[in-house]
Amino acid sequence: MKWGSVLAATVVVAFIVLYEWPKLQPNQKRERAAFVTVTAIGWLLAVLLIFFPDMPNPTDLVDAIYKPFSKLLEK
Repeated sequence: MKWGSVLAATVVVAFIVLYEWPKLQPNQKRERAAFVTVTAIGWLLAVLLIFFPDMPNPTDLVDAIYKPFSKLLEK
């Protein structure tokens, strides 16, 4: 069933690209590169969340970094 979800996410991304790509002018090379990059990263994150739903979020990383500092400040 996970592969069905991956397929659904891929179809959604494909529809987004098919809708937005013609709106970008051919001379907008940086905008097209940014669009492809952001879309690919979004698709990759969607696939990762499908396969690893309990993946830690960015807040957990910030908590792990600053937790020792909070102990120092409490003293």
